[in-house]
Amino acid sequence: MTTCKQNHRQDDGTAVFASAAGRCCLLFTLLFHAALAADPRQDLMQLRQFYRERFPTLSLQDYADGVYALDPVARESWLAIEEFPPYEPFIERGEAAFTRPFKNGRSYADCFPGRGIGIAHNYPKWDSRKGEVITLTMAINQCRTANGEEPLPYKKGPITNLLAYMAYTSRGKPIDIVIPEDDPRALTAYEQGKDYYHRRRGQLNFACATCHVQNASKRIRAEMLSPMLGQTSGWPVYRLKWGEMGTLHRRFIGCHRQIRAKPPEPQSTALRNLEYYMSYSSNGVPLNGPSTRK
Repeated sequence: MTTCKQNHRQDDGTAVFASAAGRCCLLFTLLFHAALAADPRQDLMQLRQFYRERFPTLSLQDYADGVYALDPVARESWLAIEEFPPYEPFIERGEAAFTRPFKNGRSYADCFPGRGIGIAHNYPKWDSRKGEVITLTMAINQCRTANGEEPLPYKKGPITNLLAYMAYTSRGKPIDIVIPEDDPRALTAYEQGKDYYHRRRGQLNFACATCHVQNASKRIRAEMLSPMLGQTSGWPVYRLKWGEMGTLHRRFIGCHRQIRAKPPEPQSTALRNLEYYMSYSSNGVPLNGPSTRK
């Protein structure tokens, strides 16, 4: 059961989170317990209202910058890096790969609406024929296998080049994820993603929401915790810690390991539904991937 504790402590006893405000705890608990009777539009409005009250100086568009919208010191360093962003070569490689024909003469453009340009802000999508959430990462590999090519690894490597290029063509477009009202299976996938986000797990007994809703803007050691709103807008990401590009599901898996929980496989149903919930929750936030993060 989700509870709002006064402080969360690490094994060495050091307090890493300050006490959450009463309304923050209430929202955290309500979001968790409402998971099995989700109303996505109501969830979206509640989440926006929560962050408006928590960070009244930020606009919806500001959340595209992640934690750098909250931490002015870190933002200065980030903006300096963005003048010569380390992800630029990956965009160029992605464009070359995207336009290079497959062995059968077709290309990625033949697999996507709009020939794959300016569509990244619409993913993940609900596939009513297959009855599942399809992320852009998964759609790229589906395109490859449909054209006789081998699928690419999901966490890093060449697939991040393609994602970087496709995200770049959607930069500035508001995230626009649709949950079809005429397909209850889509709502179920959303509900499962929401439940996953708010359910505690691992030896540290943390949920995603523990950090990014309940304690957003607070610090764990020297790092400020980013808000949930806008968290899917900047992917794929060049992380300075990684020294390379990585996908959103790579980060999901890293978060699981940080709280000592066994992670699902990348592009598993659980993580795709999680991405569906998180992306819908960021509807209206401009896409700004690829981006740089610590």
